[in-house]
Amino acid sequence: MVKQLQVFLVFFIGLGVYAQQDTLVQLQEVTVADRQLKKFSGSQKLIVLSDSIIAKNKGSLTDLLRNNSSIYFKENGFGMVSSPSFRGTTASQTAVVWNGININSQFNGQTDFNTINVTDFDNVTIRPGGGSVTYGSGAIGGTVHLNNEMKFKTASVHAVRVNYGSFSTYGIRYGGVFSTQKFSSTIHFSRNESQNDYKYIGYDKKNENGFYQNNSFNTVFGYKLNGHNTLKFYTHYFDGERYFSGTISSPSKSKYLDLNMRNMVEWQMKSGRFTSQLKGAFLQENYKYYENRMSENFTHGTVESTIFKYDVIFEPSRKVRWNVILDYTQNNGRGSGIAKAKREIAGGSLLFQHKIAKTFQYEGSFRYEATSVYKSPLLFSLGGKWDVTTFYAIKINGSKNYRIPTFNDLYWQGSGNPNLKPEHSYQAELSQILSFSKFKFTATGYYYDITDMLRWVPNASGIWTPENTDKVSTYGAELGTEWQKKLGQTKLSFNLNYAYTVSENEQTRKQLIYVPFHKINGQVNVGYRRASLYYQFLFNGKVYTSNDNFYDLESYWLSNAGLQYDLGKKKNINVLFQVFNLENKAYQNVLSRPMPGRNYNLSINFKL
Repeated sequence: MVKQLQVFLVFFIGLGVYAQQDTLVQLQEVTVADRQLKKFSGSQKLIVLSDSIIAKNKGSLTDLLRNNSSIYFKENGFGMVSSPSFRGTTASQTAVVWNGININSQFNGQTDFNTINVTDFDNVTIRPGGGSVTYGSGAIGGTVHLNNEMKFKTASVHAVRVNYGSFSTYGIRYGGVFSTQKFSSTIHFSRNESQNDYKYIGYDKKNENGFYQNNSFNTVFGYKLNGHNTLKFYTHYFDGERYFSGTISSPSKSKYLDLNMRNMVEWQMKSGRFTSQLKGAFLQENYKYYENRMSENFTHGTVESTIFKYDVIFEPSRKVRWNVILDYTQNNGRGSGIAKAKREIAGGSLLFQHKIAKTFQYEGSFRYEATSVYKSPLLFSLGGKWDVTTFYAIKINGSKNYRIPTFNDLYWQGSGNPNLKPEHSYQAELSQILSFSKFKFTATGYYYDITDMLRWVPNASGIWTPENTDKVSTYGAELGTEWQKKLGQTKLSFNLNYAYTVSENEQTRKQLIYVPFHKINGQVNVGYRRASLYYQFLFNGKVYTSNDNFYDLESYWLSNAGLQYDLGKKKNINVLFQVFNLENKAYQNVLSRPMPGRNYNLSINFKL
């Protein structure tokens, strides 16, 4: 407990000198589609990454968040399986939310961040901290939100982006918007492919069997029936093929196929002080795994999820807001490793927010679920925000969150355990906010207590089975700063983020594997007339690769740079040249899986 208190004290001491940033970019630049994210996050930090930031990354969600957030990624080689660690939690304790719907896999409870093409979305929002009351299982470390905007105004915009880079990597993306006062449509399409055969620095070898290709398609349609009723339709499709590269000493011939389809219909109605949403969603996840891609033998799995959600917000005054959410989810799974399985979950949530004065507000939320598969806890979240002065504010939040056992945990043939309990987590966080005109700073301290953690361990017969075993304590601090200045026609900006994370098994007092104590990232931008230049840097601290903390991977610094130039009278064509891993450093973030050295990318974007 002494260590935890020290972390909280550290970020209090220097606040008289610094200023705070509540987001990496200004919130007014984007419109968040998720109502709860927008209206009931007053006591938690939000980091919004706009389309201008998304445009600078190669395409995957991993690339975007690695350099623009405190989330650490464990990557089994470039383009391979990518697992996040958010505030020291596991990949299955981070929820990915697509337009308000949790899309974590029902098989393993997590999302592979290399199967999400971020150019399919208008913005990506990160909300650190618990979110199980609103977003369900897995929202312990934090939530990552994939948002699509819908605007009802006369517009017709089309953009095409093509890129080619090292290792025979290419991509093409299209984004189009057509809308009127009553109709709105957005279409995104992307195609990516790479031989991914980079050389291992320091070895006379290259990344074999690393080929990948994927296609994604994302559409949003909306129609205003009248002044009170609006119909919306969302669809997202991802089709991917990856050869899984091996380690330095053990080559691989395996192949993995992904096919994910997500569809949702929404009816929104406004009547006086009431606003309601009725959503119906159908999600399907499919995979095939070939141990030898030259063979016709494979393992497979399919889960189909049907979700109904009714959400009504009542605002009796400008100072008070109530939100009731009722939802029902049915999951049907089948595959090589599990017998045919079915799970049904019904839940209800109550959220409220009260602005006592212009300078103080508090909010709370509660959730309970009913299911025959496990005993559900009562979840809650309580928090508040106090604007002490015009430039200084405090946020505080506490919550109870959970993660339910996955289909693999419960039903894997010969190993599944139907008597598992959900993981539980109590957590608290405190942020201090100072803000001045051109310079901002944020300081957040947090503490998590996770019990009944699900882990696969060998039983007396040597068979690996899932159990509720570990208790984990996680605590740390996050600091972020941003500065911007305009000097004539020159625009300057700078941002820097630092995360200190301790995630310990309470029995052994050892740091969890693949959780760095320190992570730093930042960016410097210079723009002059039609040209702009950026320099990006990243530090990942040492991570342990064994539970006894004997083996580790050393820390590393990386940097990237890019130069963009706008062409045409209307600046509707821009050319971007990027260099990644400028120093050509050898590094790994998973043992024996080297990452690429210096590599290049050239992209051209056309706006019509």
